Amino acid sequence: MKKLLQINTVINSGSTGRIAEDIGLLAINRGWESYIAFGRNNRFSKSNKIKIGGSASVFLHVLRSRLFDRHGFGSKVATRKLINKIDSIKPDIIHLHNIHGYYINIELLFNYLNKSNIHVVWTLHDCWPMTGHCTHFMSVNCNKWQTNCNKCPLKNEYPESLCFDQSSKNFFQKKKLFTRIESMTLVPVSDWLSGVVKGSYLNQYPILRIYNGIDLDLFIPRKVENLRKKMGLENKTVILGVANVWDKRKGLPDFLRLSELLRVDEVLILVGVSQKILGSLPENIVGIRKTESVNELSDFYSLADVYLNLTWEDNLPTTNLESLACGTPVITYRTGGSPESITSHTGFVVDQGDLLSVRKSIDIIKSKSKAYYINNCRNRAMDLYDKDTQFEHYFNLYNRLLEGR
Repeated sequence: MKKLLQINTVINSGSTGRIAEDIGLLAINRGWESYIAFGRNNRFSKSNKIKIGGSASVFLHVLRSRLFDRHGFGSKVATRKLINKIDSIKPDIIHLHNIHGYYINIELLFNYLNKSNIHVVWTLHDCWPMTGHCTHFMSVNCNKWQTNCNKCPLKNEYPESLCFDQSSKNFFQKKKLFTRIESMTLVPVSDWLSGVVKGSYLNQYPILRIYNGIDLDLFIPRKVENLRKKMGLENKTVILGVANVWDKRKGLPDFLRLSELLRVDEVLILVGVSQKILGSLPENIVGIRKTESVNELSDFYSLADVYLNLTWEDNLPTTNLESLACGTPVITYRTGGSPESITSHTGFVVDQGDLLSVRKSIDIIKSKSKAYYINNCRNRAMDLYDKDTQFEHYFNLYNRLLEGR
């Protein structure tokens, strides 16, 4: 029986965690053994779970990052235990997702992968593998990752360093570690990120773009009249934003400024806000705490007349795809791969920070009504983002690797 081992920060939680879970489920249905190794958010999984480290390990890794800017170089004991587990499992394919997040030691892991002769597939969900510090560099228009990261302008952003700037050391050490694997295929999830990879030190590896997939049986246009009534929104145009963490990168200040441009018949709903943010929102913004319920998310997407993504740094936001699947048009900034999911029949793309264009786009969608967009949005999601179709590409790749092609 073939064995698949995936490694990701979280399991069955958030976009990357759900992607790993769905790939694992497909593996099981194909007669494979499926394992998912993860750092936190210990949730139910149909795959065999491998917890990497514990709270003490994470705390020390965070401390190492905060003080010395050495994110990815902590968690040695936890990573050694993981390697021992991998040796006992003997997987045919190791599939990496996000390996940042204070839970794994990349030096130990990649030294092991270099010697193991196991085929590696690495899905790239952000830019961290190509930089000396940050996960995204768009907000500061930084191109140092192409030659040599140094004097990082995002040192105080995730993974935050309060003291030292070791971006140059990290850059060259990651370059050395990540370019020694004999059999590795990189899978960016957007055309934009494919271009970034081609301009980085990782360009020596095969690159196969595979879009993220979503469950089109769960993310569907739903009847939400009761929810609309319950929230007192019967005569309101609902504008929705969704994020795991609301901050400047996700456009929270822009949403707050946009609230001043809303009409009396409009309301913003932000899903995923913290308790601290919840208490500081203006009256025309409704804050909803983070939810892990796909059904609840689908209800909110269906409730919305417009999905608004004011992200300043992103790859291919899964929230865009989920909104389209629920029949709701998307307005997004021209950020990274975010525009790739949008056509003129499914929404609008505007320049970053251009709230007047956001305002005009909302007005156009209102003038046409959601009914004009719903089928176009749903069809776009069905054509490009069906998880069963997208994740099938991974198994075609796995089999080609195992057959030596």
